[in-house]
Amino acid sequence: MSRVVEHLAELTGFRDRDVLDVTLVGALNDLLRPASLAIYRCVGEGDGRRWLTRARLGPGDTTATADPLWTELENLPTLESHAERHACLQRQEAFVVPGNPAMAYFPLASDVQAVGVLEMATPQTLNAEQMRLVSSILRIYHNVQGLLDYSERDTLTGLLNRKTFDESFLRIAAQHAPRQPSRPGGETRRTSRNGSAWLAVIDIDHFKRVNDSCGHLIGDEVLLLLSRLMRTSFRFHDHLYRFGGEEFVVLMRCNGPTHAASALQRLRSRVERYAFPQVGRITVSVGFTALRPGDTPAAAFERADKAVYWVKQNGRNQVASHAELVETGRLSEEARDSDVELF
Repeated sequence: MSRVVEHLAELTGFRDRDVLDVTLVGALNDLLRPASLAIYRCVGEGDGRRWLTRARLGPGDTTATADPLWTELENLPTLESHAERHACLQRQEAFVVPGNPAMAYFPLASDVQAVGVLEMATPQTLNAEQMRLVSSILRIYHNVQGLLDYSERDTLTGLLNRKTFDESFLRIAAQHAPRQPSRPGGETRRTSRNGSAWLAVIDIDHFKRVNDSCGHLIGDEVLLLLSRLMRTSFRFHDHLYRFGGEEFVVLMRCNGPTHAASALQRLRSRVERYAFPQVGRITVSVGFTALRPGDTPAAAFERADKAVYWVKQNGRNQVASHAELVETGRLSEEARDSDVELF
């Protein structure tokens, strides 16, 4: 019993989802000694959903492995390629499959939907007591995930909230921002092989008019629907934030400015074409920037925000690159100063 309590104490001591998943498989490995076990998350949308490995311990492994943060969706296995795992996700109930090894499947769910599966291979079929042990630990895991959602996510849209931004920014910037030259006069090495990191600010045009003419409840519905359009426009590993009011932020990995602009134009176009109930058509102004060496969250956000202000001063409903605006002389690196009504 003391080992179980120790593992539970460790499991509830983390506020990082990656560490939490690794800790869970480590605890179950220590308690049950399975041949292998893993946490698989369901990512993507609709018929294109795939399995992402969050943490896996195989035979002889001393540390858990996982799929890279920026794995492309098409490189992941489809839900249907693992029938029992898929059945567990759909049925939302644990079950075992006798064999050598025996397989056990446990659903992982948030408060609103099924999100993944814990898969365990054991020399012998788990007995009823062992099944209850795993299920009890998973209930605690679910509660911890719920607390993380409560503290990290915007209550209206379900997107990440502003207070989680800095930590994510610094982690992503360290992995994907351009590097400094390795020696004097040396060629600047661009980003990692996975592309470069970009930050975009998205602002709803004339949102104050929506609240004034339709009321705040309709305004909230617009924000909720926009967040859904964002989820379907970006990839599962892009970080989507609501910063408050009508302002949203995206942290994403792209192969260059053309790729980044294309992703943002896709969202802008979808918003423009979407018929918002009782409101009709709305548009968004978007500004974006590449993360630079030594960037801070505030500095990168300010550059993208300047591009948004330029868009609002020049017709709205556009996507603008901060670097391109500076290169063409339409924007300077100095702080903005405008009397134009932007919202």
